[in-house]
Amino acid sequence: MAAPIPNPEDSVSRQDNAKTFRDLHTGPILVLPNAWDAASARLVEHAGAKAVATTSAGMAWSLGVPDGGHLDRATAIAALARITGAVTVPVTADIEGGYDDLAETVTQLLAAGVVGVNIEDSAAARLLDVDDHAARLAIVRDTAAEAGVDLFVNARIDVHFFGDGQLSTTLRRAEAYLAAGADGIFVPGVADPDAIATLAKEIDAPLNIMAGTGSPTVAELADLGVARVSVGQGIAEAAYAVVRDSATRLLTTGAYQVGGVDYGQMNELLSRGA
Repeated sequence: MAAPIPNPEDSVSRQDNAKTFRDLHTGPILVLPNAWDAASARLVEHAGAKAVATTSAGMAWSLGVPDGGHLDRATAIAALARITGAVTVPVTADIEGGYDDLAETVTQLLAAGVVGVNIEDSAAARLLDVDDHAARLAIVRDTAAEAGVDLFVNARIDVHFFGDGQLSTTLRRAEAYLAAGADGIFVPGVADPDAIATLAKEIDAPLNIMAGTGSPTVAELADLGVARVSVGQGIAEAAYAVVRDSATRLLTTGAYQVGGVDYGQMNELLSRGA
């Protein structure tokens, strides 16, 4: 799918939005409850989030495919455009590995109004060569620069998922990715406070930690030096658990009792741009 031709006035707006998002990494800690579609993004914004981050898993599930590279770029970009159109705060997108043509992906993301990206350094449950991935990050940075948008590039390091789990390995990769133009480092899979504190101290860039069961609280992460906290697919999993449990209860006992967002409130929240 060809990317829309950018309007110069849109470029100014995107750059302003990009600067706002970048400034959010300077403190206090940036908290990002991940969304996966326009409705969840609008709810996250309404709850008080200063920016919206997407979860690739939640987005893939909502579009009927499993996570892990099964969502094609055109479908993902269309979904992201609906999200940016539903909110007024900056949107940063989880783009997995970036799809086939990184430069084209970035061009289309910017046209869709996205001002930040997460890009993974693994594929098929294996870490990518660090130099090869650094070169990919440089493409992302250069493409955004040519478009005149200061895209925030959050380099995800999957050492604690698919590598040796060593902080030294994570730090070597972080150094290479920052040299290639990354703006922040995202290290999912780490919950130990001492390890998090070491990463925050040794990485010369905003550190993003993914919170979950057993993780330090947001306040504790801030004290450890973390600049940004997200929750990945956690909220999407909780939402789908409500669907599963409510459907099971209705089909087995005939009972239906579940709290939910009021119909009128949802309509009101999504009336923007309708």
